[in-house]
Amino acid sequence: MSGVFGIVSNKNCSDTLLYGTDYHSHMGTEYGGMAVFGKRFYRSIHDISKAQFKSKFFDDYKEMKGNIGIGVVSDRDPQPLIIGSKFGNFAIVMAGLIENVNELASELFKNGESFGEMSSGGINSVELIAKLITRGETLSEGMEGIYDKIKGSASILLLQKEGIYAARDRLGRTPLVIGEKDGDYAVATETCSFLNLGFRIKKYLDPGEIVFIGKSGLEEKASGKKANQICSFLWIYTGYPASSYEGISVELVRERCGRALAKNDHVEADLVSGVPDSGVGHAIGYSMESKIPYRRPLVKYTPGYGRSYTPPSQEIRDLVATMKLIPVKEVICGNRIVLCEDSIVRGTQLKNYTIKKLWECGAKEVHVRPACPPLMFPCRFALSTRSVRELAARKAIFALEGKHLEDVREYIDHQSKKYQAMVEWIGKELGVTTLRYQRIEDMVEAIGLSREKLCLYCWIGEY
Repeated sequence: MSGVFGIVSNKNCSDTLLYGTDYHSHMGTEYGGMAVFGKRFYRSIHDISKAQFKSKFFDDYKEMKGNIGIGVVSDRDPQPLIIGSKFGNFAIVMAGLIENVNELASELFKNGESFGEMSSGGINSVELIAKLITRGETLSEGMEGIYDKIKGSASILLLQKEGIYAARDRLGRTPLVIGEKDGDYAVATETCSFLNLGFRIKKYLDPGEIVFIGKSGLEEKASGKKANQICSFLWIYTGYPASSYEGISVELVRERCGRALAKNDHVEADLVSGVPDSGVGHAIGYSMESKIPYRRPLVKYTPGYGRSYTPPSQEIRDLVATMKLIPVKEVICGNRIVLCEDSIVRGTQLKNYTIKKLWECGAKEVHVRPACPPLMFPCRFALSTRSVRELAARKAIFALEGKHLEDVREYIDHQSKKYQAMVEWIGKELGVTTLRYQRIEDMVEAIGLSREKLCLYCWIGEY
């Protein structure tokens, strides 16, 4: 999942744009980009796969002079793009995933369109979205119309010289929120980008809502929809602890998830720990409910390493997982440890680079408690897992059944014998003392939205 940030200011906006976009660095690892409109369009894109966003843009932003800007931390495509169109020039960024890119591009090719931005030999999804938008009679009509064509999700910021159009995905899978400060307006994926920049939350955009943000304020271009299926994983893992979505705090949800794990658990242990950073909130909640002390047997070397889940290649994920977590042997040795994790996706990093360190440092027992149910389906709406067979739960099912199953409903039901066998297999594969997953109803309750307002696709395969 990518993160976007936009600013409409009464003064030069480039410094606010730099730091606001940088507060989305946890959302993607491939490209960063900014575009500003002043006397002309200024744009800069950098590969951030091996460097922090700020370090790449710290010189560039000083040359960007203007009152309006957009930025992005991207998980896949280079962006923002600057497009010449019948509506004039505009810059555009997007957060989401378009599943039918090639199908839509083929239709455009037949109509004589061409593409100039090729990402890793393929179509740039952001350019595709831009071309679809320009087929409308107005920009807002074009933006609204893309949701009738795409499969997947897309939340969009489009920068013109007069201001910024902001469109939230029709089913709200990716969030957008408006902030205000002394007549300046910001729009972002993450509310944590507002706090230190002095912005107050003014409005969470509804699913499908399109607004124009100009010097005179907000203007609604398309009203929002009642249907909402925001990504549940934002609270469990992807989002930053200081952020909120639909007015619901990420940190508090994680604490409630941890409490739920502890209520359904009866293991005896000496300490509770969370895999840094996204497992920490869950572990704090577990500790509060169980009264088992929270300690830190693993610490993350934050200055040098980001998330190990988001990089596109297994080689890079393994390298980050190896290097970022440093064990504290004095805390580990001889202790029974409850280890809270946000999720188990592939299981390879947890097994080879986390649990292994605990055993090597003399842990007596290791009890793993993921804050969500077993992941069963690759995400269709953001770039994360792309294959069924890479998921730890599916590997277990294949081992138990001797074949890949299409219908895995029995394995989703936490009360079934097949579910219990799957969890037991995963636990043995990880090499842990015990493994117990969160129940889906407890996760939904911890988030605090009704089930029909959450995307639960990666756990149950339905949306």
